[in-house]
Amino acid sequence: MKVKIDKHKLTKEELIVYNKPKKVYIPLISGNDTNITILVNKGEYVYKGSIIAKRKGDFRIPIHASVSGTVLDFEERTCYNGDKVKCVVIENDFKEKIENKLNIKKIINKYSKEEFLELIKENGIIGMGGAGFPTYVKYEAKNIDTLIINAVECEPYIMADYALAKVKCEEILETIDAILEINKIKEAIIAIKKENVALKQIFDSFIGTYLKIKIKLVPNVYPMGWEKTLVKQVTGKDYVNYPSEIGIIVNNVSTIYAIYEALKYNKPLIERIVTFSGEGLKNPANVLVKIGTPVQEVLEELKINENSIIVAGGPMMGTKVDDLVISSNLNCVLALKENIDKVTACIDCGKCVSVCPVKLSPVLIMKLKNKDSKKLKSYHPEKCISCGLCSYICPAKLFVRERVSEAKNIVRGDK
Repeated sequence: MKVKIDKHKLTKEELIVYNKPKKVYIPLISGNDTNITILVNKGEYVYKGSIIAKRKGDFRIPIHASVSGTVLDFEERTCYNGDKVKCVVIENDFKEKIENKLNIKKIINKYSKEEFLELIKENGIIGMGGAGFPTYVKYEAKNIDTLIINAVECEPYIMADYALAKVKCEEILETIDAILEINKIKEAIIAIKKENVALKQIFDSFIGTYLKIKIKLVPNVYPMGWEKTLVKQVTGKDYVNYPSEIGIIVNNVSTIYAIYEALKYNKPLIERIVTFSGEGLKNPANVLVKIGTPVQEVLEELKINENSIIVAGGPMMGTKVDDLVISSNLNCVLALKENIDKVTACIDCGKCVSVCPVKLSPVLIMKLKNKDSKKLKSYHPEKCISCGLCSYICPAKLFVRERVSEAKNIVRGDK
């Protein structure tokens, strides 16, 4: 069963810049990993782009300061996933000082594979559309022949990648071409929703000279932006765990542009475009904002209505939050009116089963959550992608996604 979701896209498409946070709170999290080594002390002066922390685990990528200024403290703030995360608090001196002069590379396709991997690793480039997976790891895979650029943004409201492509299309195409040459990848495919005529026209106007880059239009159904669905739609192929198993890498538009800045300027991932939208905002907009910026500051700039609830992410997969700060993989912040639907008892209609993209039985997982843990495991809640379709379709207005997420944590041993 395919589901179409109302668009709720911005009518004003211009990009604005918010670059004046008095303090930034840099989240000490990489993907979902909070096992981070802090490399700065209270009272220490840091430059914009300085490495302030590093992930300890298998993927030791750095975390950078997004402003120059003084380290004030280490405090917990809410991150994109709704969890409280320790942050490095930096008082912004508004001088934008950098430690080393930028070394601008005129031609970005002349790096060796090893130099390419080192640059995107040391500049902290991660997947900017959700999970925050370290990008260099994808390019370490062998026998890659196709790069898919995910320009779908299938959740309502979200337009961050569209806003970026509108102003940086030439740079994005230049980067895709460089990635193909450096990594000896045969082709790139930019996946765009059929109804997004404006985005296709933007790419069409520049793509002529890039013979290895093609555009593929995909249906406007949810969750088309999910990696597995997208790969299947674009190539007709399935995989078990990772697209690299079948010779494919998937990056979204924001990640590609972050790679461009790393290759061109040796610039770390310290800012991004975020869609701020929802009926709770008077002036919704796509905003270029520094990592670690308190979201409340931007919301006040855009005139938030009182009594709005704040959601990190889109309405389907997002999380209701307080005191949120911007992280590298946060692409949307919503200010919504609280819509309290009357919750009734489950009627066992099975609609949640019919829409689940990974073929789970959400209703059974929900009912087993606090009962038979052995049987619960047999229903594989850990495969849930938290797309939210089960809650969206539920006639009883039950919080199915949340219950399945809790079951996922139980099976994984998180709780």
